[in-house]
Amino acid sequence: MAKLLLVVCAASLVVLVVVFAAAAAATPGRRHRYDSIFSLGDSYADTGNGPVVFGWHAIANPVMRPPYGSTFFGHPTGRNCDGRLPIDFLGACVPFPPAVDRVAADDQSIALCSFAAEGLGLPLIPPFLARRSFRRGANFAVGGATALDTAFFHRWDPPGGSTFPLNTSLAVQLQWFESLKPSLCTTTQDCRELFGRSLFFVGAFGANDYLLSLGAKSIHQVRSFVPDVVRTISMAVERLIQHGATTVVVPGVIPLGCAPPVLVTFADPDPAAYDTRTGCLKAINDLTAHHNALLQQALHELQAKHSAGDVAIVYADFFGPVVEMVTSPAKFGFEGDVLTLCCGGPGRFNYNKTVFCGDPGATRCRDPSARLFWDGVHLTEAAYRYIAAGWLSSIKSSSPPGTASGGGANGTTATTAAKDKEGRSCCAN
Repeated sequence: MAKLLLVVCAASLVVLVVVFAAAAAATPGRRHRYDSIFSLGDSYADTGNGPVVFGWHAIANPVMRPPYGSTFFGHPTGRNCDGRLPIDFLGACVPFPPAVDRVAADDQSIALCSFAAEGLGLPLIPPFLARRSFRRGANFAVGGATALDTAFFHRWDPPGGSTFPLNTSLAVQLQWFESLKPSLCTTTQDCRELFGRSLFFVGAFGANDYLLSLGAKSIHQVRSFVPDVVRTISMAVERLIQHGATTVVVPGVIPLGCAPPVLVTFADPDPAAYDTRTGCLKAINDLTAHHNALLQQALHELQAKHSAGDVAIVYADFFGPVVEMVTSPAKFGFEGDVLTLCCGGPGRFNYNKTVFCGDPGATRCRDPSARLFWDGVHLTEAAYRYIAAGWLSSIKSSSPPGTASGGGANGTTATTAAKDKEGRSCCAN
């Protein structure tokens, strides 16, 4: 059971392939439509595949019990959240709640709503393993998924082996996408037309790779294979482009050193190990900032390879917004004890490795919209709303192929490595 809790707790967004119905261009006669969303990733993007995969291994998944899904859906949906994930907000205009600082939030709220008003508005993306109709897109993300193949992590398993990570890596999800492709389009031209009207999200991969490894390796050892993780993500982006993708969004990794399970599991008696501004573990945040910096560099190089203007590759910042929420919680309507979980067990930050959200003895905060963290490394719907607004702004400014809006013909790796400079498996997601 402990292993299960660890895996559900951390999240590696898997390759999100988002294809959404889209925006009329500002110049008459030039329009670009996004008609579908395809998503590969981990629990930050999983909309229901995780419970199916866990069921293959006869493992119960806590996300299929209350209070998961209670904020928006009213029942569990397979999401590691009280409500919606960033991918759920991409096609909808969701104004910010009145409790937030309007000066800080108005610009993002306007960007989110106006971008949606230009023609997004797709239905929620169905999980691939639900075997539904996928003409409007499909989600291949699975909670606990890694960028690297699972064999990499099982090399240091103790005698008897470990169940996690399950075989749902980025490569496996790409195989699922490729198995679905013949049912969506039959010729090269048809596929290029379909996927050219699609927005692809790849990531945020890496969180599970690092959290699963930190249980057995030093930070220095884990840091040594960050380039391998980034290379795997970059190769997946290239593979999708070869299939016909023309707009690919690649989120970075959150500041894992701020996640409550990480703070408890890797607690350090030395006060110097913590950032005085955030209270987060500096070394682990430095690790994720290193990942994000290398990822942005790789995406710039990949964009340069596709410099003709027919492909846009967008880096979506996951690190900076979370750091801002930690340092200025009131600005976003969050309570002062911002690192405390909304849903968890008795213990520091409401984290308890033996009492998970939904377990007997677990507690849930009165108002999830006033919290940043939901059940571990996963965030609340309220936090994801702000993050999605930032991503939408980056996507719009990248000027996808065929649009007349934005800052240029080519895609951009948006947001900054500077924000990322904030900086024993406890919680694979």
